[in-house]
Amino acid sequence: MPSMLKSLKLLADPTRLRILLLLEQESLSVADLQELLGMGQSRISTQLSQLKTEGLVSDERSGKNNIYRSFMAPELAALAEKAAAEIPEVAKDATALRHLQRKRQDLARGYFDELAGKFGRDYVPGRSWKGLAEALIKVMASGTVADLGAGEGTLSQLLAQRAEKVIAVDLSPKMVEFGSELAKKNGLSNLEYRLGDLEKPPLDDASIDLAVLSQALHHAAHPDKAVAAAYRALKPGARLIILDLVQHNFEQARELYADTWLGFGEGELASMLENAGFVQIETAIVDREAEPPHFQTLLAVARKQA
Repeated sequence: MPSMLKSLKLLADPTRLRILLLLEQESLSVADLQELLGMGQSRISTQLSQLKTEGLVSDERSGKNNIYRSFMAPELAALAEKAAAEIPEVAKDATALRHLQRKRQDLARGYFDELAGKFGRDYVPGRSWKGLAEALIKVMASGTVADLGAGEGTLSQLLAQRAEKVIAVDLSPKMVEFGSELAKKNGLSNLEYRLGDLEKPPLDDASIDLAVLSQALHHAAHPDKAVAAAYRALKPGARLIILDLVQHNFEQARELYADTWLGFGEGELASMLENAGFVQIETAIVDREAEPPHFQTLLAVARKQA
């Protein structure tokens, strides 16, 4: 357990306190912190090393970057918030962070706006019919299904063949518009498109019989929040299916496909589901692409407690 005295001593430094306050709100890389704080890489890395040694931050590898997050105890976080009032730069940091978050969201939205109408023809990492088939075999869709991060809705249209109702949620207005027109064209009156974010989907609590995140979770700013949001939307005993990429090192995916995370490990995804409250968690690698960079598809199925 971190020493409270040593932790307080570390928090007395304004730079370390600013870093911790940012990491309380968002998981960030050294490059992100450089942009937000206007400081050099060496200075920030030194501060992070001290905070990590004392157990106040944790990090995990994502491609070539280490992603840091706050690991402060609640009582220490409360003290940090109070101390922030004495540091004038904190308000500027908060504004810079909001700008970074908007920039990330705009990047993802712009990418999917550009792809609207192309998903059926163009390559998307991890989106394979084999992977989709493995997911569909796991469950016979019925009742009300939510396709979260649906894109133009290829999977939504398949689900609509069996389900009573399908709600396709996507962040891109153009994707929602295109999908809605496609559903109307194909006579799928039970398929409804809604504009919304994975972390706050426009769904009532405990209203969904099945939720699906197909190659969408790695685009979420906070994957754990997206999983928790799916949990809230599900009825007791209902299931969540996740299809995503296995963790990889193809850094170019950030620019090519607007990926926020470079996939997930099986244990990492299982832990995320467990922390959200899911039970009966199963994971499996269901597809391996033959061509470089050899993306692999990870399937996870979990149930909300009854």
